Amino acid sequence: MNIGIVGGGIAGLALALGLHRRGIGCTVYEAAPDVREIGVGITLLPHAMREIAGLGLDDAILAAGIENETSAFFNRFGQRIFAEPRGKHAGYPHPEIGIHRGKLHGILYRAALERLGPDLVRTDHQLVGHEQGDDGVTLQFRRLSTGEALPDASASVVIACDGVNSTVRRAYYPDEQVAFTGINTWRGVTRSAPILGGRTYIRVGSIKTGKIVIYPIVDHDDGTQLINWIAEIERPGEAKNDWNKPGRTEDFLPIYESFRFDWLDVGQLIRDAEMVLEYPMVDKDPVARWTFGRVTLAGDAAHPMYPRGSNGSAQALIDARVLADLLATYEPQAALAAFEAERLPATSAVVRTNRTSPPDVINLKVEELVGDRPFANLDDHISQDELRALSDRYKSVAGFSQSEMSK
Repeated sequence: MNIGIVGGGIAGLALALGLHRRGIGCTVYEAAPDVREIGVGITLLPHAMREIAGLGLDDAILAAGIENETSAFFNRFGQRIFAEPRGKHAGYPHPEIGIHRGKLHGILYRAALERLGPDLVRTDHQLVGHEQGDDGVTLQFRRLSTGEALPDASASVVIACDGVNSTVRRAYYPDEQVAFTGINTWRGVTRSAPILGGRTYIRVGSIKTGKIVIYPIVDHDDGTQLINWIAEIERPGEAKNDWNKPGRTEDFLPIYESFRFDWLDVGQLIRDAEMVLEYPMVDKDPVARWTFGRVTLAGDAAHPMYPRGSNGSAQALIDARVLADLLATYEPQAALAAFEAERLPATSAVVRTNRTSPPDVINLKVEELVGDRPFANLDDHISQDELRALSDRYKSVAGFSQSEMSK
């Protein structure tokens, strides 16, 4: 059995490493001509780190990132709404890590090269089509760098891990579009002194009046940190941002100029950014099927979700482990069917929850209750236990509640 993996991102590389650990042959086909450590930050929640540990890479990830100790929510006036310990500091068996996405990708990529060998991790292979037969799947490629055709490849089954704009998914859902509801985002990194102790994941404001998520991803030797931030604003009727295009601070900075607190000047954090990229906040409606014969979808190709709650990477990593286990247990097509039956309902619930009740629903709830004004005593409007219940509800849906992680 040889598994063809289309896409060498987090899902594809984790699947390849998982299959290799189980003695199953696979080949990864990545469209990019070379793999570089680019991008901004990402958070690996405890259930994501559980999967990373299963690949033997947890020490490398911990060394390259920063372990979050606390998650804290603030209104746009700088008042703390709610805070809770995270990862091992909350009693989980695994930590919560903030890390540069490029460093995470690089660790997975180098591990795949070392364990599988460079012949089985093929870059500059852009998929242009595939055909299924009785015994397998034929994949057609071209070089992304030059456009020249490459020899066809064959596989027993194909796993599409090629992201939100998946070429494979488009073959089965040709008329599908991403869902955009007027929320645009800008992501950046800024070198700064540590904020709130340098181990805190921070959410400030709401998408109605301006939200920003802030967390550290790199400790520097001079005591500063590389701070990752994501600004979001809902403007119905607004044109959709481009993907990974350099962002213009003038498009969103005015929203945050008033976010000046005794512990942080948010406007200055944005102005000091080393880089800013723009993205649209998009997902896709859950579909009824991922599996078509000898082909299935995984990761963002299967369940693209709003990047809220730090859950896209976790769900992709869980997909990879579940698929590897099933392919080691059943014949290929039965394994793909079992994978869909197990993972499609669970991830569909996360997609829907990320739309309606993500973790920052806490900020929205408080903003609504207090009338988007500074409060004298938050307990007059909502208790900390009620806010904790909102946080715990998301963890349960996303699969990293304390009870889920202890199974």
